[in-house]
Order: sequence, then C-alpha cells, then structure tokens
Amino acid sequence: MGILSSIFGGGKPDEKQTDKQEEKNFEILKYDGIRARNIGQLDYAIRCFENAVALNAEPETLGLLANACLRAGRIDDARAALVRLTEKDAGNVNALLALADVCHMQEDYAAMDEACRKALALDETNATACYQAARAARGLHNDLQAIVMLTKAIAQNEQYADAYLLRAETLWDMRQIKDAREDADKVLQLDPENEEALLLEGRIAAAQGDASAACECFDRVTSLDPFCEEAYLLKGELLLLQKEFDRAADNYTEALELMPGNARLYQERGRARLLKDDKEGAAEDMKRAIELNPESESLITGNFKNYETNKR
Repeated sequence: MGILSSIFGGGKPDEKQTDKQEEKNFEILKYDGIRARNIGQLDYAIRCFENAVALNAEPETLGLLANACLRAGRIDDARAALVRLTEKDAGNVNALLALADVCHMQEDYAAMDEACRKALALDETNATACYQAARAARGLHNDLQAIVMLTKAIAQNEQYADAYLLRAETLWDMRQIKDAREDADKVLQLDPENEEALLLEGRIAAAQGDASAACECFDRVTSLDPFCEEAYLLKGELLLLQKEFDRAADNYTEALELMPGNARLYQERGRARLLKDDKEGAAEDMKRAIELNPESESLITGNFKNYETNKR
C-alpha cells in the first residue's frame, strides 16, 4: 500500500527528501548566481540569490546578494540584504561596515553612525570602523567627534591616507589651517598623486597668500587628470582675485578645449573676459553657458552687473 500511495500521490511527501531537494535547489541557485555574477549578468545573478535566500537565508548568500545589488546600482536592495545579514550574523564586523558604507551612499548618517557603533563595540581597535564613524560624524555635522575618530583610526594605522585626508578636510572646514596642511602633506607623502589632497593643499596655500604654490598644486592636478573641472575653477578664481584676468581667461580656454560642453566653464570665462573689458567675448560666453544650461540664466543675469564691481 505504501508503494501504491507514493505512485498515485496519495501519501505525504518524505520530509527528508523535501529537505534534500530544497538543499539541492539552494546550492544550484547559489552557484548559478555566482557564475552569472562572474560573467556580468547581474540581474540574473540577483534573481538567483534572491531565490536561494528564500530557501536558506545563510550569511554568505546574503552577502553575495548585497554585493550583486551594489554592483547593479540597486542600493536600497543592497541595504535590505545587509540589514538581514547583520541580524543573522550580529558579530560580523565587515557586514556592519558594509552596511555603514551603503548608508553613507544614501546620506543616512544616523543609521551609518549606529552601524559603526555596533562594529566598534565588537572591535574598538578596527581602524576602518573608526574612519567610517568619522564619516558619519561629518554627515551629522559633528566635526569634533569626527576628529576624535580619525585620530583613533590613524593611531591604529599610521599609513591610513584616507583618514589623514578626511581629517585635513575637517580641520580645513574648522579653519585650523596649519593642522590641515600638516595632514594634507602627510597624505601626499603617502600618495604623491592624490588629487583631493593636492586640491586641498592648493586651497590652503591660497588662503595663506601663496598664490604661486596654489597654482602649482592645481596644475599638478590637471597634469594628472586633464578633465578635473574643479582644478580649473579653483585656479581661475585665484587668478581673478589676483586681478590676472588674462591668465584666468586663458586657464578657462584651456579647460574648454577639453570640455567644450561645460556651461560652468563658459560662465567663468565670460566673467574673466568681462573683467578684462572684453564685453563682446563675455556676452558670447554667457550666451553659450545659457544654451548649455538654461537653468544658469538667472544666476548669470543676476550677477552680471556685479562683475564690474569685482574688477575695481
């Protein structure tokens, strides 16, 4: 009767067989997802991991799902997977730090701070956790706390260039210029081609009245990255403050040769041209800036009369 029941479906399924089949399905889905991820088929990989997690929400597969979602730009889904992972494996410091990083992407600094606190409770000497906590503190406008956490991160890792850079930026915002420059110098010792540190070094040099050193920093950035808009803008602004209007206009012309569709650069060259009495050239640049970015029209027309004042 048992054989007949199994043939005609009249009996209850064997629980062990069901468990084995689910385990087999889980393994198939998990490794199909890994293969799909490895060849760049992220949407299919995510579907595989989601179905695998529905069968068995084990930490490794949750981590794979979160990673695939991040690579696919599905930040909300990545966060949801990481939340489940940290609930499933509360002692996983790396998962907490990954969650903190995703919260930073979403600018949810309160949740980021919470994840960092949990990570530090598990490992108070973790330099990355200290650094991430500092980033959260910056987002929450608590610069003093950020300095504390960055100093702790550096104490754990004296070669931590990112921590020195963030501390330099924080000190700069607090107008602690001397200390900010020391940290920026340290970053450049560790990484001589760090563009962010060079830009900050240039800003600090300009604030200290060393225009030549500042321009040198901005030029180093454009030699490393000819498409760095910020370097051209900072150099141009400095030259305008020095009333070197011709050099400022030439700086923007150089940038526009590389980035001809950049409305901001046309706008700034127009300002430089106006200040050097090239009203026709200024009008052409302002017109081109508005064509490229119609939203800039109010800003341009609203400040056009003030450019003459800046010249005096």
